[in-house]
Amino acid sequence: MARRSTPLLRRLLAPSPSPSPYPSTPLAGAVSRRTVTYMPRPGDGAPRGVTLIPGDGIGPLVTGAVRQVMEAMHAPVYFETYEVHGDMPTVPAEVMESIRRNKVCLKGGLATPVGGGVSSLNVQLRKELDLYAALVNCFNLPGLPTRHDNVDIVVIRENTEGEYSGLEHEVVPGVVESLKVITKFCSERIAKYAFEYAYLNNRKKVTAVHKANIMKLADGLFLESCREVAKKYPGIQYNEIIVDNCCMQLVAKPEQFDVMVTPNLYGNLVANVAAGIAGGTGVMPGGNVGQDHAIFEQGASAGNVGNEKIVEKKRANPVVLLLSSAMMLRHLQFPSFADRLETAVKRVIAEGKYRTKDLGGTSTTQEVIDAVIAKLG
Repeated sequence: MARRSTPLLRRLLAPSPSPSPYPSTPLAGAVSRRTVTYMPRPGDGAPRGVTLIPGDGIGPLVTGAVRQVMEAMHAPVYFETYEVHGDMPTVPAEVMESIRRNKVCLKGGLATPVGGGVSSLNVQLRKELDLYAALVNCFNLPGLPTRHDNVDIVVIRENTEGEYSGLEHEVVPGVVESLKVITKFCSERIAKYAFEYAYLNNRKKVTAVHKANIMKLADGLFLESCREVAKKYPGIQYNEIIVDNCCMQLVAKPEQFDVMVTPNLYGNLVANVAAGIAGGTGVMPGGNVGQDHAIFEQGASAGNVGNEKIVEKKRANPVVLLLSSAMMLRHLQFPSFADRLETAVKRVIAEGKYRTKDLGGTSTTQEVIDAVIAKLG
């Protein structure tokens, strides 16, 4: 039976002898030859649901920009939108259910009240979903002038413990105790993530940021965990730097850094310094990633969330959330859509005609969006 099937298969795949005037066109060939079926993989074909939290201040403006661009490029995603605001006591249960179901969320900034008894919803989301790795990519964009060139730094920050553990209490009136928690489990987990990221993305060096000269037990445990993991990746250079020297070195010579792995608070500081060097928080994408879930948002400080003037004039910078959306599309295994979006954004920045005020221009949010859509090709 096998011998007979081979010539039969050849005849089925052979071009038709019919005297078509266009024998080489795909349409003519499709009539007479069997096509190979493409087996879909995760990320191909069916659209994926994404939980969308517009957030506060400029959040609705920039998340609206993402929706417009996604629709224009026919990206295979659809959004489930929920109203969440930073002054809420907790994240609503239906929002958590949506994120757990979709496993992916895109979020605008949530304004966290300073002081008082209201806890940060951002921290709540990270803890409840165990989003243990915060990733911020700080890099030079062609056409955007900065003080330093050749900056391409990835800051990977432990996201669930350290100074953000929320363990504070008043010992006696006028004396407050705040506990910093470091565990071997979480330290090893973030170190493995950093080294695996470096390995998969052809990065050459991982730098651990610490203050073990003062906090010898807590940061000492973090360093010990990083050193143990580093031994398993001999092809990746590993070094360590004290956090205050790290900030000075970032400002003086940022090109020396590649991947940086940090405890919670240091990562927040280092990512913002690196973002300021490479073009500002308005162009630095980021994501919070766990074993099962991921939330993508502005990578560095969202201090512009509550700027009412920007909201009124509709001049919020949508670039950072568009780049974060490209990260999200890659996470969902839609790399071709991610490349299209990222390339369009970079072309608009390089051209320099449409930029918001924080990037040296005068454009509105909508003008930037229209320019990106025009560059999608």
